This record gives sequence, C-alpha cells and structure tokens, in this order.
Amino acid sequence: MKKVGGYILSLLGILAVLSGVKGFNEIAVKMLPFLSGVPNIYLIIIGGVLVILGVVFLKGSGRGRQLAEVPIYEGKRVVGYRRNKR
Repeated sequence: MKKVGGYILSLLGILAVLSGVKGFNEIAVKMLPFLSGVPNIYLIIIGGVLVILGVVFLKGSGRGRQLAEVPIYEGKRVVGYRRNKR
C-alpha cells in the first residue's frame, strides 16, 4: 500500500511541477481554475516536495529486504546460520 501511495504522490508532484511551468500553466488553469491565483514558483516547490515524499515512500516500502545471516560455529566448523533482524 505504501508503494501505491509513493507512486501517486510522485505523479501528483510531477503534475504540480508541470503546472508551474509557463507552457503547461495555461492548460492547468483551464482544467483547475483555482490555480490561477497561485504563483508558479509555489506550484514548482510544492511539486518538488511531493516528488521527494513519493520517492521516500517508495524507498521505504522495500519488501525484498533479507535478514542478515550470522554463522553459528561449533569449534572452527560452521554448523548453521541464524537470521538477525536489522
């Protein structure tokens, strides 16, 4: 679920950054009229923050993390491995 939220935040951030750019601003204002009163620099800053938050959510949602394995010794011989949580 975190991964989907990360993708959505990143997409919203990219759209906010694009709506702050002069060429795309006219299109964004036609679709969302309340954006006409917001300065472009604010849209770009908000979009950048959303993209960064989305990437942080995507990085933090890694399910492929493996537990660290520590060898179990019996004398000099390794007899097994124990998994430690990180």
